[in-house]
Amino acid sequence: MIAAANPSLYNNGAACGTSYRVRCTGRTNAGVLAPCRNGEITVRIVDLCPGCGVDQLDLSQEAFSMIADPNAGRILIEYNRV
Repeated sequence: MIAAANPSLYNNGAACGTSYRVRCTGRTNAGVLAPCRNGEITVRIVDLCPGCGVDQLDLSQEAFSMIADPNAGRILIEYNRV
């Protein structure tokens, strides 16, 4: 389970190899009304997501599908370093 970090979190590569627990908290669009699946996952930061905002991670397809409906495309998340 891997993810790319927003520029602030990535910190010029300092975040590479760190792990974060991620949980879906809601939807960002009207396409999928209830995108979240139960539970949380742990991902390892392996890259930079230059287009991500300070509250965003770019999850791998496998990681995303564990916590949300892949058809949602984008979701709201909470994440904490573990």
